[in-house]
Amino acid sequence: MIGFLEGTIFNIGLNQCLVNVNGVGYKLYLGQATLLNLKQDLKQKFFVHTHVRDDDISLFGFLSSEELELFELLLTVSGIGPKTGLLVIDKGVDKVKQAIFQAEVDFFGGIPRLGKKNSQKIIIELKNKIGGTAQLDLKGLNPEFSQAALALQTMGYSKIQALEALKLVDKNTPELSEIIRLSLKNLAKKNG
Repeated sequence: MIGFLEGTIFNIGLNQCLVNVNGVGYKLYLGQATLLNLKQDLKQKFFVHTHVRDDDISLFGFLSSEELELFELLLTVSGIGPKTGLLVIDKGVDKVKQAIFQAEVDFFGGIPRLGKKNSQKIIIELKNKIGGTAQLDLKGLNPEFSQAALALQTMGYSKIQALEALKLVDKNTPELSEIIRLSLKNLAKKNG
C-alpha cells in the first residue's frame, strides 16, 4: 500500500492531479481546498490513502497526516465512501472535529451525497474515536494545567473528563497540587 508520495505536480484536473515521482505518474484524488493550493511543476509531499475495490485501486492525497487520519476514520462509517470523505475533509479538520464533538448535524448539510442520516452516523460513530480533541486540546493550557490533565489521566480519567474538570478551576491557581485537588473535587461533584 502507498502511504506517502513526494514528487512534482505534472497535471492538475477537476478533482485530481498527476504527481511525477521519479518518472512514474501517480493519479491522486484531492479535495478542492488542496487543489486550489497546487501549481504545476511544484514539488509537493502527499500523505496517501490507497483505496482498493474489486475493480479499482485509487489513491487519495492529503497535505497533512491529520487530514489523512480523519479521512480514514470517516471511511469506517458505513455509507461513507472515499469521495464523500474528501468532501467532508474539505471543510477543514478542526471544523469537522468540532462539528462532531458538538453534534452539529447541520454542519454536514451542504455536503453533496451526505444526507441527514449519514451526518448523524458520522457524529455517533466518530464522537468517541476523536475524543473531542478539537475542543479539548492541551495546547492552550499553561504548563501546570497540562501536567494536571496528564496526572488525572494517569488516575484513570479520560482526557475529556480531565479537561472538563480543569475548565472549572481558576486559571490563576499557581500550584499543581492545588489544581489537581480542585479538579478532583469537580470530578467528584459531577459524578456524585
